[in-house]
Amino acid sequence: MKNNHLFIALLLSLFALSSCTVTPKKIDYGNDHCAFCDMTVVDETHAAQYVTKKGRSYQFDAIECLVNQLLQDKSENKMAFVLVANYAKPGELVAANAATYIITEAIKSPMGANLTAFSSIEMAKKTQSMHSGQIYTWEELKAKFTK
Repeated sequence: MKNNHLFIALLLSLFALSSCTVTPKKIDYGNDHCAFCDMTVVDETHAAQYVTKKGRSYQFDAIECLVNQLLQDKSENKMAFVLVANYAKPGELVAANAATYIITEAIKSPMGANLTAFSSIEMAKKTQSMHSGQIYTWEELKAKFTK
């Protein structure tokens, strides 16, 4: 009987620990709403997400909404994950601080900033060579939106 109580306590402990894991949530395109502007998130090439250190996930219909929310709340340091859509692979999210960004009128984003993210600078430069536009790092992008 004592072993059963120990086993149950161990299982409950493992369950409690596993349920506290902070991970990104899969975006439910067409159903999730932007935490900044409340539009439905539908564009797999421009969506974004952040996850707080407590595990709460927020989706955004455009990268510019994510940036504006972070700057408004001054909350980036409270995030476990800040992710943006990789334009070259729709539906794939990459770390915002590792992505390279381009603003070009040739690629329209949902909220009109014409802001797109790429997982590599090479892809951003290739896109820039085809469509023109300005390339930004994460820090440069936040500084641009602060102005």
